[in-house]
Amino acid sequence: MEIEATYCEAFDGLVVGLYITASDETRLKQAAYNATALPSTVFGESEGGIERWLKERETPDGRKGALIQVWVNYDEGAPKKLEYELSKRIRQGVLVVPTTSVFNALDSPERIDTMDRIGHCGDGYESIEQRFGRKVIVVPIMMGEFVLERYVSYKKGVMGGNLWFFCESVASALEAGEKAVAAISDVEGAITPFGICAAGSKPETNYPEIGPTTNHLYCPTLKRRINGSKVPDGVTCIPEIVINGVSLESVKEAMRAAMERVRDVKGLVKISAGNYGGKLGSSKIFLKELMG
Repeated sequence: MEIEATYCEAFDGLVVGLYITASDETRLKQAAYNATALPSTVFGESEGGIERWLKERETPDGRKGALIQVWVNYDEGAPKKLEYELSKRIRQGVLVVPTTSVFNALDSPERIDTMDRIGHCGDGYESIEQRFGRKVIVVPIMMGEFVLERYVSYKKGVMGGNLWFFCESVASALEAGEKAVAAISDVEGAITPFGICAAGSKPETNYPEIGPTTNHLYCPTLKRRINGSKVPDGVTCIPEIVINGVSLESVKEAMRAAMERVRDVKGLVKISAGNYGGKLGSSKIFLKELMG
């Protein structure tokens, strides 16, 4: 199995870390998946992922939980953008799920006050209380109350680390992808916002009005229809694993763990990564350096 002498290109982002808790596993999973669905930073919005599932002893209120991350691209207006995007995901993804609560999970001096865009969902009937050793907003809802920590922290992190797996079949691609995602879930501070991503994109496009489009040079079904295809003979699937992390080191460790985990997958012929010629990202992560 070949490791290509290339690198991935990663970008700066802002991240919020949250604990979501609920009374039972069904409600917890619904809220966690709701809040982290639909990666869309390429459209100026946000993306999220589940870092790991938590036992009762690991959450502020002693219930089962999920540790999630929500991200926006980093620029001058990123803190306000993050506040807005976070409010949508909590209001529409978590608050509406019965028995849920949300707490801060990051240690950072930079904070968002959740009252204006989320707490006031109580229409003025919300209250500020001290619970579980934290200052929370209690929002009355039609199935009891929604509890939300008043201040949630954010910090600068790294987005867009990635790996490409060149595989002989769909089965080998799925096996490699699942093993990689599982390995990354064991790395503190890292998430995979897409899971196994079936459709890598490229910066140039014939249809700018819809944003990034298919990376045609790496589409196996186009190999014999276009000039310059970069799909090797025998490769029929190239899944991409995208990684965000609270630090550059967490992204590197996640990539390293994923590469180690997939080494023995039958039908995986090469590991590579996507980049844009070093022109767009703030960090370059070289695959061969990761493997020592």
